[in-house]
Amino acid sequence: MNQIIWQRAGRRHFLQAASGLAAGALGIVRIGAEDLPEDNAVGMTRDNAARIQPWTENPRYWQYLGNPVMLLGGSKTDHLFLADHLKAHLDEMKSVGANYVRNTMSQREAPELKPYQLLPDGKFDLDQWNEDYWQRFASMLKWTAEREIIVQIEVWDRFDYSQQNWEGSPWNPRNNNNYTSEQSGLAQTYPQPAYDPGQPFFYTVPKIENYNGAKSELIRKYQEAFVDKMLSLSLPYGHVLYCINNETATPAAWGKYWIEFIQARAAAQNVFVCTTDMFDDAFEGANAKNTSLIFDDPQHYMFADISQVNSRNYDEQHWNQLLTLLQLVKKHPRPSNHTKIYGSGYYTFGSGGPEDGVERFWRDILGGSASARFHRPDWGNGLNDFAKASIQAARLLEDRIKFWDLAPHMELLSDRASNEAYVAAKPGESYAVYFTNGGSIGLDLTKASGTYDITWISVSMGRVVESSEKMGYRLMDKTLEGGGIVTLSAPYKGGWVAAIAKH
Repeated sequence: MNQIIWQRAGRRHFLQAASGLAAGALGIVRIGAEDLPEDNAVGMTRDNAARIQPWTENPRYWQYLGNPVMLLGGSKTDHLFLADHLKAHLDEMKSVGANYVRNTMSQREAPELKPYQLLPDGKFDLDQWNEDYWQRFASMLKWTAEREIIVQIEVWDRFDYSQQNWEGSPWNPRNNNNYTSEQSGLAQTYPQPAYDPGQPFFYTVPKIENYNGAKSELIRKYQEAFVDKMLSLSLPYGHVLYCINNETATPAAWGKYWIEFIQARAAAQNVFVCTTDMFDDAFEGANAKNTSLIFDDPQHYMFADISQVNSRNYDEQHWNQLLTLLQLVKKHPRPSNHTKIYGSGYYTFGSGGPEDGVERFWRDILGGSASARFHRPDWGNGLNDFAKASIQAARLLEDRIKFWDLAPHMELLSDRASNEAYVAAKPGESYAVYFTNGGSIGLDLTKASGTYDITWISVSMGRVVESSEKMGYRLMDKTLEGGGIVTLSAPYKGGWVAAIAKH
């Protein structure tokens, strides 16, 4: 009860503090109540208790509409609102148990799908909106709300503002009628990779290195207008999370400015929102300098997106780096999200293949993460058959054992090869054992008396499997007796999850 009272008091403090920022430190004009529509669609709500937020009973997981919820997802694209046939794709997600999408506010599409009006002379007017772009965004919000699919927005993606994507960008001085390179400080080409720090677009906020006075102010005026337009459509909805950047290496002050900007706009509406930023170096675990900023700053980083741990790391190393980050987040307990799980394409930076994506997904959710989503093809499995089966299998496991009741207990496993199996448990009550590719291990039930029901779930098929001589599966036990170490053998090769619950 004390925890619940503290969290509610914390939300009131957030609303008051952010409201003060709106009028003071940020020097911005607050959106008035009349600027947002009344609750007139499914998912629109000013009832903060119904909005997506850390679960009051266990803030390491999410709650939505007042109930705890595990977020699982995969989709064919990341700039979801610009996808054609979106309704059908959302229905496909829903049919396999997916309830979590990533939505980048993309600036890299064809000219007709940019956020600004394209004029007859072939240039953009940053003072006029492209209504099709924003209508697609509004429709995505409405349709995901109707299906209770949580949307994690990413406001800025550094890859939209470099190399070939910059060539066609409305923000490029060559492509708009609003400013020149001399006026804005923006060059017409940025051939360097996105991680190069030379793009002034990401240094427009005061008190940041490379801030360029009036030139930065000019660009930020249009940036703020863009974010305000986005918020005018998204703030009424209660199923939206806000992440400022995609795998940024820009100084944290840039992201914090936009976090405070969004918090202030929400506070002016008396609606609760959750904000964060995603840093590129999470794959380094405890050595991640930028990601470490998240752990001691729950006011800005209200949840942790540690997606980048799902690149470059494989097998046991991925598990260890993941647990390191999750342990650090516990300093100020919040949900830890994975909006991107790499695992396809075999890219040299460390994406791995489809099987690596599946393994990372399962290690993420058994490790104690609040969300897991397959990255888009061909950087990840998207919503291919591998992804669908894993999501279905995870929901079957959830039907029997709730993820938030479990914690990693690798000390319970014996006779285990590296990366062979992983276990999360509530000792004496329930155990979820994941086999990456068949195998046999010892599970220590010495201190767990009684009888346990065991259900085998195929990760590759996304269904419960009893037994099948035709497919070569051995006849499986349906119960286990506690009081000792039991041998647990996967039915066959491939990924399997054993759901073990006290009878």
